Amino acid sequence: MPICRACYASASVFVWVRTFCVFAHFYFAWRCFAISTNNKELQINEEIRDKEIRVIDVDGTQLGVISSKEAQKIAYEKNLDLVKIAPQAEPPVCRIMDYGKYCFEQSKREKEAKKNQKVVEIKEIRMFSTIDTHDFETKVNQAIKFLKSGDKLKVSVRFRKRAIAHPHLGEELLEKFKVACAEAGVVDKPSKMEGRSLVMFISPKSGK
Repeated sequence: MPICRACYASASVFVWVRTFCVFAHFYFAWRCFAISTNNKELQINEEIRDKEIRVIDVDGTQLGVISSKEAQKIAYEKNLDLVKIAPQAEPPVCRIMDYGKYCFEQSKREKEAKKNQKVVEIKEIRMFSTIDTHDFETKVNQAIKFLKSGDKLKVSVRFRKRAIAHPHLGEELLEKFKVACAEAGVVDKPSKMEGRSLVMFISPKSGK
């Protein structure tokens, strides 16, 4: 039996509309899921199930208190997301925004902050209790260089064999080292024994 053109056209439109609806459903479902996994702390889109919410538009305009479904509809029509920014408020406050762009910019700001952040390292200066004058001066110069670069220091005096019976030699050496580095650093806390070593920590002076 032949099919009239009108029936064929109607059937084609029905199939196209049905296909578009199915595609739209999966698109929005995927979009919401993909975004929600980026930030566990914020509820977005279908995750927002409050009966009423206060909504701020993408340009900062106050849309007032409306239902979450209505707010989601407004966001979808603008191809944007509904994000709950103040869950503790009464009613909760949500904003319409491009959440993917927000996450990208947030990540960019965090990376920039880490880039500008000074990473403090702990450098270690090791000496023996019987160190000679030249080596001691070399260690002091190295320590001052570290401190002026903003690094902390762990200064240790190692006791060989029977030298462990004379800990006062290590204490005197560390006191001398502390005085030599006074222009660049300050001692965090008194020296203490760690195994066969006497250890002292020095931090850079503020502004160095």
